[in-house]
Amino acid sequence: MDMFQAILLTVITAATPLVIAALGELVTERAGVLNLGVEGMMIMGAVCAFAAAHITGSPYIGIVAGIASGAVFSLLFGFLTLTLVTNQVATGLALTILGLGVSGMLGESFVGLPGVKLPPIVFPVLSEIPVIGPALFRQDLIFYMSIALVIGIGWFLFKSRTGLKIRAIGDNHGSAHALGINVIRTRYLAVMFGGACAGLAGAQLSLVYTPQWVENMSAGRGWIALALVVFASWRPWRVLAGGYLFGAVTIGQLHAQALGIGVPSQLLSAMPYIATIVVLIIISHNRRTTLINTPASLGKPFVPDR
Repeated sequence: MDMFQAILLTVITAATPLVIAALGELVTERAGVLNLGVEGMMIMGAVCAFAAAHITGSPYIGIVAGIASGAVFSLLFGFLTLTLVTNQVATGLALTILGLGVSGMLGESFVGLPGVKLPPIVFPVLSEIPVIGPALFRQDLIFYMSIALVIGIGWFLFKSRTGLKIRAIGDNHGSAHALGINVIRTRYLAVMFGGACAGLAGAQLSLVYTPQWVENMSAGRGWIALALVVFASWRPWRVLAGGYLFGAVTIGQLHAQALGIGVPSQLLSAMPYIATIVVLIIISHNRRTTLINTPASLGKPFVPDR
């Protein structure tokens, strides 16, 4: 029972940044923008969160710094793709490369320094429930923020007027513009929200998952988050389920290595990414459903009438 509880706790910790980053990208893509720079924004959030927490001694200031850095970094993508109308795929890839490089430069002086771990929030009585108590009611703030994001985004996109406008822009930005919706402004806000979520996911990595700064510590999680959005068919609740599935695969390969299973460690380390490829192959066999749920104007630039 203790072993199961420990595995459950580590799965939750590993899945949380994937869920948060994927939720932010989901809103961005619902607005018809494809931002492949999630990895770059996530690693920038990680280094800024660690630096702010180390300097101030407060992990909560680190969370704010991570969110702010992701949002600000996403503005560069927004300016290039929405204002200058550059190619979204190429710009997103450049953003990832830039983020990895800048984070390495900013974090050079923080390598090897002790981190400031985000403390758990303990709910009396509930946290004493066997197995699920420590897993659900003795977690850090970012975990509860991820659950709140799933509920909030699900309501916002499908129950609110503004969410309807975002989905309308994603489905047909030309028609949305004709109805008087400010497409560019809405897409800017969606891109910034996606960047803020990626920054929060990065903050979780350096304040909770591994409370220290290590260069390239995002380790491809931004790419997994992108695949997770497609896996979830742009539905928040499916993102939550898929995130924990990928988190379980990540932790599973670590336990497999610890048990000394006769498989090369390099292959076990690649399991999360192999799982991502397998999921994408499965999705490709269900193209009809995927095409129905995919925002029609995803990745297409919008140039307003002059």
